[in-house]
Amino acid sequence: MTDTPGTQPAGVPAGFGPDMYGDLGKTMGIEVLEASPERVVGRMPVKGNTQPYGLLHGGASCVLAESLGSTGAALHAGAGRIAVGIEINATHHRSATEGHVTGVATRAHGGRTLATYDIVITDDEGRRVCTARLTCMLRDAPPS
Repeated sequence: MTDTPGTQPAGVPAGFGPDMYGDLGKTMGIEVLEASPERVVGRMPVKGNTQPYGLLHGGASCVLAESLGSTGAALHAGAGRIAVGIEINATHHRSATEGHVTGVATRAHGGRTLATYDIVITDDEGRRVCTARLTCMLRDAPPS
């Protein structure tokens, strides 16, 4: 499924590898498995991302959803542009207590200034854990 940790996963464009989510993504263990402007797939372990009852934290699901949707939006925006999340919503359908959750972000709208992604997060048995929607504003990258 994934390549050796710290290497670029197959099919993921340069710059969108294991370290692209900064400290939060690393801490949560988010891995990108596939990435294109139309569809981004990634996963995250449940362990280490739970609330006090041992269930996957709803905020962790939102971080996974926003990470994957933002990746798609950045790829859609193209070179010299950035994607900034401006709205996210999530419905939590069931709990997860072990293994990994996998998110699939599918582009619902891709315009010049906005991109919206529908994200479905499932557990290791393919049961829906969360459904989210993310909208990103697309802007010119600031001068470096």
